[in-house]
Amino acid sequence: MTNFYRSLGSALLIFALATGHSRHLEPRSSQVPDARAALLNPQHRLWNQAAPEVFRARFETTQGDFVLEARRAWAPRGADRFYNLVRTGFFDDSRFFRVRAGYIAQFGIPGDPAIAAVWKEQTIQDDPVRQRNIRGFVGYAMTGPHARTTQLYINLVDNSRLDAEGFAPIGQVVEGMEVVDRLYAGYGESAGGGMRGGKQAKIFAGGNAYLDREFPKLDRLVRARTEQYRER
Repeated sequence: MTNFYRSLGSALLIFALATGHSRHLEPRSSQVPDARAALLNPQHRLWNQAAPEVFRARFETTQGDFVLEARRAWAPRGADRFYNLVRTGFFDDSRFFRVRAGYIAQFGIPGDPAIAAVWKEQTIQDDPVRQRNIRGFVGYAMTGPHARTTQLYINLVDNSRLDAEGFAPIGQVVEGMEVVDRLYAGYGESAGGGMRGGKQAKIFAGGNAYLDREFPKLDRLVRARTEQYRER
């Protein structure tokens, strides 16, 4: 009987891996109450919450986990928005839709078109550039001055040339950069590209359904959650 249950357990595990169904890869509930209401209303009081001076967010992806450490002193407006986006589950069950080897990995368009439509034009004012865009540092994508919304990029290499263009890092990947390096880059710009390219309309309209159908190899951002930070 023991061998039977052991065999059954092994069979179920193999089935889960083969079909892509795993409890670890399922998005979970947000860290704040009324998150759905806040995600559909940019004027909700939740968005006025200031971020801690230093905080971390753990990202679960289909390639593994990585941890982003944000510092409010580097870019307070950007850090505040990022903090609340994570807390509401904004990034959960979305896609790394723009990954260019030797450049950046970009994310931040929700998989739910209803939420994506609400936030597409919700810009924040610029922060001064206080850090360089070097490998592992993270900032907001934008089309020009005061045009940051919810899309972020992770520098895969030294992209310090972006400093002069006003791209202000809000934090850096402090654990799991090797996970970021493994994100699928085979589609390059074709899955939607950057904000300046003007080719993201189909992502906003179709969300995950569109990306999963047309670009099935894109890696999933399963969920992101803030973690308690302790200075060492």
